[in-house]
Amino acid sequence: MKNYIPTNPDLWNGRISEKELYLHEKVHHINITETGIPPFSEQAYAILGYACDEGVRRNQGRPGAVDGPDAIRQQLSKMPNHLSEDTTLLEAGTIQCLNSNMEEAQKSLASSVSRLLELNTFPILIGGGHDIAYGHFNGIKNYLTSTGKNKTIGIINFDAHFDLRSNTLGNNSGTPFYQIAQDQKLENQKFKYMCLGIREDANTKSLFNTSKNLNVTVIQNKRFNLHHLANLKIKLERFIKEVDYVYTTIDLDGFSSAYAPGTSAASPMGFSPEIVLECLEIIKDSEKMISLDIAELNPSYDRDHQTAKLAASLIHFVIHH
Repeated sequence: MKNYIPTNPDLWNGRISEKELYLHEKVHHINITETGIPPFSEQAYAILGYACDEGVRRNQGRPGAVDGPDAIRQQLSKMPNHLSEDTTLLEAGTIQCLNSNMEEAQKSLASSVSRLLELNTFPILIGGGHDIAYGHFNGIKNYLTSTGKNKTIGIINFDAHFDLRSNTLGNNSGTPFYQIAQDQKLENQKFKYMCLGIREDANTKSLFNTSKNLNVTVIQNKRFNLHHLANLKIKLERFIKEVDYVYTTIDLDGFSSAYAPGTSAASPMGFSPEIVLECLEIIKDSEKMISLDIAELNPSYDRDHQTAKLAASLIHFVIHH
């Protein structure tokens, strides 16, 4: 893949302990374009970047998310390592968007995700615009199809936006789940989509109508907080029960800008990290989560790396629970 690059090991740095007390001392670098890599027998997490904000630009958002993956890596690398000795943390490189060809980047991302699943790893993708979701989902679907598993993939999206815009005029960061829905319909497959944190002030009436027509499970932001945790747990578990695998995607612009100022569409009206952590724990406990991505980090607008640290902490939580 000409748009794939291995990660510079110097990005992973921090305090030196010589006892693997920090994640930069734990991580192993692999080049997923190389053949002969054996599947991992124990628990393995693989970090894969998606350096693309072409979808954001097409969606009239603020460019800058192309630099998101490395900004997250720099914060994650410094964090303490509590993983067991038989758990592997992998750095798997980055898919770039060359010559504004987002669609080609998504295809390469899909094949890379399939490759990581073939290696028996849990992919953790870092972006990049939310168009990461289209490539990511197709990578999961292609992997399951290649193994003869006709399984239902449920999408759980932590986000202020549905990202269900029609792609009649082209694909962008606001169209990935609409594209997935249309593909699933053509293939007579179920479209199972749950959105957590949706805001009325961030979505048009037509998008709410689209979500209704597609039977999307919607939790609006006014009910996406710890006060409604008991009811959220019931709805989450019900959704998870209806699918075979869960693909989890987190759009950082869903968080309040008090926590995540460095995004393509920041707003003070978003949700808090605490409710996301509670929901992630429920999803992890189901043992159905097959992969995760975190999208829309825009370092150009970050303050004191606050949003990058949030993204890194979310990853840290997932790999340690």
